[in-house]
Amino acid sequence: MRRMLTKAAGLAAVGVLAFVTAQPTQANTLSKQPGHAAAEGSAYFVMTDITREEFVIKLTKPGDIEHARELVSGQTTDRPHVFTRIVKRQAPYNPRWSYHNSPDNTEFFDQAFEVCDATIPYVEDYLDEAGGAFLPGLAWCDWTSRLIREIPAP
Repeated sequence: MRRMLTKAAGLAAVGVLAFVTAQPTQANTLSKQPGHAAAEGSAYFVMTDITREEFVIKLTKPGDIEHARELVSGQTTDRPHVFTRIVKRQAPYNPRWSYHNSPDNTEFFDQAFEVCDATIPYVEDYLDEAGGAFLPGLAWCDWTSRLIREIPAP
C-alpha cells in the first residue's frame, strides 16, 4: 500500500510540475517590459543551499538571466529558488558534480512540491536513483537554493 501511495504521489507531483513549468513565468515577461534590457546568449551563476556547497547553473532564456541578475544584485527577492531538470552527466562549466541543470528547463520559484526537493550533495549521492521515485522526471527544486554570484562563461 505504501509503495502504491508513493508512486501515486510521485506521478501526481510530476503532472503538477509539468503543468507549472508549461505556464508562462513572470521572469519571461520581464524582458518585454520597458526599462529591462534583454540579456543575450548564455549566463552562468553559482548557487548554494543549506549545505553551503556550490553548484554552477547555466541560463539561456533572457528573462531568466535578467531575473537571476536581479536576485544577485538584490533588486528583487521574488522567486529566489532554482527549479530545473537535471542532466545526468558532467558539464564543463560545473566539473565538480556528475550532473548539471538543463538550461532550457530552468526557472525560479517561491514554493514547490516536496517530491523535487533535495540538496546539491544529496542529488550527487543518489544520482543513479534520480528520475524514478527520487526526483521524478529529473525535476529538481532545492528549497534552500539561492544564487550568490554570476561568473564568466568558461
